[in-house]
Amino acid sequence: MPWGVMTSVDQKKLFIELYLSGQYAVSELCERFGISRTAGHKWIRRHAEEGMRGLEERSRRPHSSPHQVEKVVEELLLETKRKHLMWGPRKIIPYLQRRELLDDPPAPSTVSALFHRNGLVRPRRRRLKHPHPGRAMTEAGGPNDLWAADFKGDFNTRDGVRVWPLTITDQFSRKLLACKGLLSTKGEPVRRVFEKAFYEFGLPAAIRTDNGTPFASRAVSGLSVLNVWWMRLGIRHERTRPGCPQENGKHERMHRTLKQAVCIKPRANLATQQRAFNDFIEEYNEERPHEALDNDTPSSRYERSPRIYTGEPPPQQYPGHYEVKNITRAGEFRLGNRSVFVSHALENNLVGLEEVEDGIWDIYLNEFLITRINERDYKPNQ
Repeated sequence: MPWGVMTSVDQKKLFIELYLSGQYAVSELCERFGISRTAGHKWIRRHAEEGMRGLEERSRRPHSSPHQVEKVVEELLLETKRKHLMWGPRKIIPYLQRRELLDDPPAPSTVSALFHRNGLVRPRRRRLKHPHPGRAMTEAGGPNDLWAADFKGDFNTRDGVRVWPLTITDQFSRKLLACKGLLSTKGEPVRRVFEKAFYEFGLPAAIRTDNGTPFASRAVSGLSVLNVWWMRLGIRHERTRPGCPQENGKHERMHRTLKQAVCIKPRANLATQQRAFNDFIEEYNEERPHEALDNDTPSSRYERSPRIYTGEPPPQQYPGHYEVKNITRAGEFRLGNRSVFVSHALENNLVGLEEVEDGIWDIYLNEFLITRINERDYKPNQ
C-alpha cells in the first residue's frame, strides 16, 4: 500500500477501519502499513478515546519551554540592556538580582537570544588566543598590593582638542581609581593625577606600567622623574617588557571597556569628555558586575591603603655601612676623585652605595637597587 497515494490521516483512518472489521490482527496490519506495533496501538488508543478526530495531526510544540521568558521579565531585561548597551547577560542578571528585581532569572543563553532577537547585540570579531609569553610578575593578594597605570591611546574631542586619558586601577579589586583626560603625556600633569589618587586612596606597594613617557626613560634602569618620586615614597615600580601589553592584561581589558563606552564617540570638548569619564568611573566601580569578582562590583572588594600620603616623601635613611651620596643638578655624585653620572632624574636625592666586592658598588635609592658601578670604568650597568 503506497503511502504517497493518501495523506497520513487517511492512512490512519483506513488502518482503524480494517482493525474494526475484525478480519486482521494488529501485528498483521502494522506489517502491511509499514509501521511499528507501538504506533499501531497508539492509533487504536487515540481512536478509542477521541474517535476519528484523535487521528488528526497534532502540534509537536512542547507544552512548556525552559527558554521562554515571561513578558514582564522580558521587558525588564530589554530595558536594562538598552540602558547598559555594553553589558551582556552575565552582568545584567546579577545586576537585577542584587536590586531584587529578578527572582527566578532565565539562563544567560536565553537572555542572549532575547537580546539578539531585538537587535541589541553588536557582532564581535573573533580574536585568536595566543599563549602568554610574558614572564611571571607580581600577583596582587589584596587591595593596593599592585596598581596599574597607562594612557588609553589618544583621540580628538569634537572641537579638535587632543586628549590622552590617563587611567589607574587597583589590580586586586579591579577598581578604577582615576581616569583623567590630559592634554599631553608630560610628567607634571601625570604627577598631579597620581598625587590626587594618593591623597584619596593612600599609597600602593607597587605600580605597574609600560616603558613609555613619563613612566620610564632611556636613562639607566629606566629612571624618570615620576618613578624616582614613586620610589622616594616607598613604591616599587614594575615595568612590562617592551611589546608585551599582555603583562598588564587586567588593565588593558578595562581599557577595552572604556574605549567602547566613552572613547569611540568623542564628546564635544574636554570638559564634557571628562564628565563622561567620571560617569564611567561611577558605573564601572559601583554598578557594573565583574565576572572575575563573582559578579561583585570593584568597590565592594576595595579598601583604602593604610599607608597615608602626607604630600612629602619621608626622610632618606640608609644602613650605617653604606656610602651616602647627594646627586647634583647634573645627575652626578663623587666617588673618590671621580664624578659618576647616573641620571638627571635623581637630582637632589640621596643614594646609598654598598660595596659588594672590591671596587664594585651597588647603588640604592631608598631600598630599591638602581644600578651597579665598577671603579675600573665608573660606568653604571643598565
